[in-house]
Amino acid sequence: MQVSNLIREFIAGEQTIRILHGLNLTIYQGEMVAIIGQSGSGKSTLMNILGCLDKATDGDYLIFGKSVKQLDADELAQLRREHFGFIFQRYHLLGDIDARDNVAVPAVYAGMDNQFRAQRAEKLLTDLGLGDKIHNRPSQLSGGQQQRVSVARALMNGGDIILADEPTGALDSKSGQDVLQILRNLNNQGHTVIMVTHDPSIAEQAERVIELKDGHIIADYRNEHFKPFDVTQSQTNDIEPSSIEASTHDANLSTSPHHSKPLKKQKSSLGSFIDRLSEAFRMSILAMRAHKMRTLLTMLGIIIGIASVVSVVGLGQGSQQQILSNISSLGTNTITVIDGYPYGDPRRAYNDHNLTPDDAKAVGNQPYVVSVSPQLDTSASVRYRNVQESASISGVGEGYLEVTGEKLAMGQGFDAQSIALRTQDIIIDDNAKKTFFADVDNPIGEVMLIGNVPGRVIGLLEPNEGGFGPSNDSPTIYMPYTTMMSRIVGGENIDRFVVLIGNQISTSAAESAIFDLIESRHGADDFRTRNSDSIRQTIESTTNTMTLLISSIAIISLIVGGIGVMNIMLVSVTERTNEIGVRMAVGARQSDIMQQFLIEAVLVCVLGGGLGVLLAFTIGEGINSIGSDNFKVIYSPTSIIAAFICSTLIGVIFGFLPARNAAKLNPVEALSRD
Repeated sequence: MQVSNLIREFIAGEQTIRILHGLNLTIYQGEMVAIIGQSGSGKSTLMNILGCLDKATDGDYLIFGKSVKQLDADELAQLRREHFGFIFQRYHLLGDIDARDNVAVPAVYAGMDNQFRAQRAEKLLTDLGLGDKIHNRPSQLSGGQQQRVSVARALMNGGDIILADEPTGALDSKSGQDVLQILRNLNNQGHTVIMVTHDPSIAEQAERVIELKDGHIIADYRNEHFKPFDVTQSQTNDIEPSSIEASTHDANLSTSPHHSKPLKKQKSSLGSFIDRLSEAFRMSILAMRAHKMRTLLTMLGIIIGIASVVSVVGLGQGSQQQILSNISSLGTNTITVIDGYPYGDPRRAYNDHNLTPDDAKAVGNQPYVVSVSPQLDTSASVRYRNVQESASISGVGEGYLEVTGEKLAMGQGFDAQSIALRTQDIIIDDNAKKTFFADVDNPIGEVMLIGNVPGRVIGLLEPNEGGFGPSNDSPTIYMPYTTMMSRIVGGENIDRFVVLIGNQISTSAAESAIFDLIESRHGADDFRTRNSDSIRQTIESTTNTMTLLISSIAIISLIVGGIGVMNIMLVSVTERTNEIGVRMAVGARQSDIMQQFLIEAVLVCVLGGGLGVLLAFTIGEGINSIGSDNFKVIYSPTSIIAAFICSTLIGVIFGFLPARNAAKLNPVEALSRD
C-alpha cells in the first residue's frame, strides 16, 4: 500500500477544511501497523482512505500496484470485498441476523457457495471461541464476543489486510487484550494488520507506529518491543489461544496467506446474482417484520387502490354481462329491415310502403338465415268484457319468438298454418294480461275484441324485465301478420321484418348481403337496415368507458399509496443507514444495496396488492349475496393479473428513489450514523 502526497479536504459551509496534508506513506505486506494520534489528527480519515471507504481529494493511493484514483464505486467495493477486512470500534453488526449470518455477509457479495459459506462462518466463530454462540444475535452477546464476531467477519473473504478502528475502544481491559492477541496471531499468519488508536499502550503491540498530528505524519518508527513474525509458529498452523475462550487452536481455517482467498467454491455469475437477491429478499422480510404496523399502514393505500380497481372492474363486468345477456335474449345476431328511405333523404316524404312479405321470404331463403319474421304495427281499441283500453297491435310471423328471443309464460305461439289461414288467434303480453285479465289466472282461450275483429288468446308472453325490446307500458296484442293485413289495416305491405342470422355468420357481412338482395329486388334503396350487434358494441364500449373512468379515479388511491411507500422507504433508508454502511464496507455493490430496498418496496406493494384482491373478493361476495340477479360482481382474471402487475410497478417506480438514495450513500458517512 503506497500513498503519495495524499490530501483530504472537506467542505464545511463556505469553508474548505483540510484534514490530511500531503501524506507520503508505504505499508508493506505482512506488517502490523498502528496509526496513533489524538482526536482530529486525521487517523480515521486515513484509515477510511486506505480501506477504500473514502477517496482522497488529491494525491495518489496504490494498492498492490494499482491506483484507486479512477475507480468507481463498484470497483472500490470489489477491492474491499477481495482484500480488506474491517474491525470497527462499535462492532457494526446487523441486529436482525445471528452471529453466523453476520460473519457470512461478505461472502454473499463475493459469490461464495452457500454450504461452504456456512461451514466457513461456523469454523471461524468456533476458532474464535464462539462455537456455542453461532445462532445468537448481537444483542445476546457481550462486547468482547461481538468484537470477535466482527473479527470473524473481517476474515470471511480472506482478509489480506485487516483494518481495525479503535478495536478495543468499547471493551473492558481483559476483552481488549484478547482482541489484541487475536490481531497479533492474525499478523503472525501473514495478514497485514493496520490499527487506528489513540492509546500508546495499544500502539506498542504493533510492529510499526505511525503518529499523526493535525493531518501530518510526525513520526514513523519501528517498535523495539515487537516480537517479529515467527515462521516456525506459522508453519505449525496454531494460533496462540487468548485468555478468554478465544482458542484459535486450528489455524488451518484458511486465514494463512496461502488460503487468504477462500473463493474457490464460488458460484456462477447467475448463481451469485440469485444468491444476492435471496439475501436482499430475506433482509427485506426481516425489516418488514420488525415494523409490522408501519408496513401494514404503508400497504393500506395499495390495498384500497387495488381493491377499488378490481371491484370496479368486477362491477363493470357484471353489469356488462347482464346487459349483454338481456340483449342476447332478444337475439343479438339479428338484422331488421325497415320500410322507407333513410331519415334526411328527400324521397322519404313520398315513397313508403315498399316492403312486402315476399321480400321477407326471399331473405328467409338465404343459407345464412335461420329465421325471419315480417312485422307491422298499429293501435286499436281492445275490449274484453267490460274493460276497454287502447292497445298496440303487432302482426308477426311464425318465427317471431325465435327471432326476438321472447318466451311464452303459457300457451303456444303461431305456426305456418296460423299464417296461411289467417287465423284470428292472438298472443298477449304481460301488460295486456294485467289490463284485461287482472282477475283471470289463465287467459288462454278467452276472446277479445280488437277493433271489430274478435281474437282468441292462445299464448301469454313472459314479462320483459331486461329493459330491451318493447318498452312501452301499453298493452300489446300479437296476431299473425296475414290476419292483421287482411282484417285490421287492409294492405299488402309490411313495416319491417326481422332476420335471425346463424351464430357463425358475421352480422355485418349478412347485413351487406341482405341490403344488396333487397336493393336488387326493389331497384332502389327504399329501405334501411339496423344491425342489433351494433347495440352490443355500443353497450360494450359504453360500459368499458365507464369502467375505465371509475378505475382511473380508483388509481388515484394507488398513486397515493405509492407515495406512501416512497415516504416510508425513505424513512427506512434513514433508519438503516448504518446497515447500508456496513454492507458497503464488506463489499456490497451499489446495485446490491439498490436491489435490497427495491425488493422491500416491491414486496410491500405486492403484499398490499394480494390483500387488496382479497378485500375485493370479500366486497364482491357481499354484493353478490345481497344483490339481485341483475346486479352481480364478476371478477376478471385479467384485472387481477393487471392489479398485481400494477402494484409491482408501483413498488419499482416509487421505491426507486429511496433505493437509489441508499445506493449513493457514502460508506463513511453511513457508518458514522447510529
